[in-house]
Amino acid sequence: MAKSKKERELFDLLRARGLRKKVAKSVAGAANKKHDGRVPKPVRSAIGDLQSVIAEVEGRVTGRGKRSQAAKKAAQTRKRKAAKRSAAAKKGAKTRARAGR
Repeated sequence: MAKSKKERELFDLLRARGLRKKVAKSVAGAANKKHDGRVPKPVRSAIGDLQSVIAEVEGRVTGRGKRSQAAKKAAQTRKRKAAKRSAAAKKGAKTRARAGR
């Protein structure tokens, strides 16, 4: 199974948190190997998967995920439309000012 103490501790920690044995073993093994400053691909993919699961659970529990994104999009749309109306009004005022001379 795990060879070093650090690898074994990481494996045990991952298993205690509910990670499957095969994934925990590969992550613990890859994380313990010597590498040139880069995170090994199995570790990166496992971290990405775990982060996406965390985001999904957080979104479902708090109910903020999609709703806040929709609110931001709506605010951007309102701002864009207001700028468009303002530009049109300025253009019209400029035209009316020229015609009045």
